[in-house]
Amino acid sequence: MPFLRTKADARGSGPPAARIPVWATPVGDGGGYAGQVRAAFLANPVASRAIRLVAEGAGGAPITSNPAGHPALALLASCGFGASGPGLIETLSGHLLLHGNAYVDVAVGDDGLPAALFALRPERVSVEVDANGWPAAHVYRAGGAVRRYPVGTGGGLLHVRSFHPLDDHHGAGCLAPAAAAVAVHNAATRWNQALLDNAARPSGALVYQPGDGSTLSPAQYDRLRAEMEAAFSGAANAGRPMLLEGGLSWQALSLSPAEMDFAGMREAAARDIALALGVPPLLLGLKGDNTYANYREANVALWRLTLLPLLSRVLGALAAHLAWWWPGLCLGVDRDAIPALAEDRERLWASVTAADFLEASEKRRILGLQGEAA
Repeated sequence: MPFLRTKADARGSGPPAARIPVWATPVGDGGGYAGQVRAAFLANPVASRAIRLVAEGAGGAPITSNPAGHPALALLASCGFGASGPGLIETLSGHLLLHGNAYVDVAVGDDGLPAALFALRPERVSVEVDANGWPAAHVYRAGGAVRRYPVGTGGGLLHVRSFHPLDDHHGAGCLAPAAAAVAVHNAATRWNQALLDNAARPSGALVYQPGDGSTLSPAQYDRLRAEMEAAFSGAANAGRPMLLEGGLSWQALSLSPAEMDFAGMREAAARDIALALGVPPLLLGLKGDNTYANYREANVALWRLTLLPLLSRVLGALAAHLAWWWPGLCLGVDRDAIPALAEDRERLWASVTAADFLEASEKRRILGLQGEAA
């Protein structure tokens, strides 16, 4: 990743009185944040789809600027210097959703203005605090490279974080609350796969009952077990008849109805995953959820309750940070261009048009048309 000299580097910052690294790793399983990402995003279909719905929905949202057509819009739509892949908004939304923290490094060109914006992986960033507990700098570590960004100087590293009631410097992501449901869903999937591998039924017991009361020798036991595993276990050998020697009988086992209720357990875990990630379960194809009447209402709820608040936080932080170079910059979402919210706009227009007690100028101001000619 190329790093250019910023205004913050030119101004410099004195060393803090004391620096204590504080690592931003959500509480979770033994694998930490990386383990949770592998279990959820890379191994669980429900969590992966929910995360993509939020991140890609935010990345595809129509962004507006004030003043209109601002150069910052091109930076938000890119991935860096000629890079390809997810855009900046999509990446930041994913980091903020999963980790609770998102970081942006501003690369400045020869003209002194931002030339590219880079989203840094949040688990690689730590916070140094001074003797009073206030943040003094952000430290980014990638392999053997270390870069320090002083806090309190304009144009430094941008830190966007969600609410965390127990941490002064980091936000709380949605991945840790979903970790338990993801583990249950993945375990149920592995259990079902194991049943299929064993002819979709529980294993039985091979009982040895000779008339003289003797037992199998170790060599006989090992030979019998090897033959069972080679010739009678697995889905390919389902229904294959067994030839038993004298004294051997097959005792079939069965599972209780509670043990067989894997479908209900997996669906409950999937709904918990969707709840933690802020996605209506109906959009993930889950059955038995009557919260939303149809996909249209679920899509509207996704935008109202998840995407718009997330975009508001990200765009507000970006506008405030880029104001170091472009004072007065405002970034927002063009709600009129979102198909899922078209009915809301139609109801607003209908209610404002029917308000005979309002003058034409007042109606235009309510509809956001102040700058257009009458």
